Amino acid sequence: MRENNKTVDPEMMEFQEKLIYVNRVAKVVKGGKNFSFAALMVVGDGKGQVGIGLGKAREVPEAIRKGVARARKNVQKVKLLRGTVPHEIIGVYGAGRVVLRPASAGTGVIAGSAVRAVLEAAGITDILSKSIGSNNPHNMAKATLNGLLSVEDLSDVEAKRNVGVKDYQLSEKE
Repeated sequence: MRENNKTVDPEMMEFQEKLIYVNRVAKVVKGGKNFSFAALMVVGDGKGQVGIGLGKAREVPEAIRKGVARARKNVQKVKLLRGTVPHEIIGVYGAGRVVLRPASAGTGVIAGSAVRAVLEAAGITDILSKSIGSNNPHNMAKATLNGLLSVEDLSDVEAKRNVGVKDYQLSEKE
């Protein structure tokens, strides 16, 4: 059986999976308490593709499996520049805000747990981050992803402004 290299099935791609957060919820009923779990998962290939998913079930392993399945369906491509982001970004989701700043090689990923999981899954190796506002893992992870998706590369900015970078000379300070 020959494989066709042109079509890519997201289910067949090699993703690393990471658990961000597990939440236990109790529903009080006549006979006692019914527990269920929500697992926030992130998947990524380490080369600029990342997705976030939330799975809910009565048991943790089933919630994790559902979260991974949903994250694989929501995989999106992010733009990277030599293991970091090309410019400073502020990602927003709900009351959570995440500031992402490019860092020089060797700095590492300086971020909180939810933000770190998303950045490492995307393949970012050097970055500085700061969370502002809500520190809810759901909001932090989604704000990070929204920030990464809002990255503009040089060609996008040149096209938008209808100007080339070579038109400007950097002047030295005297």
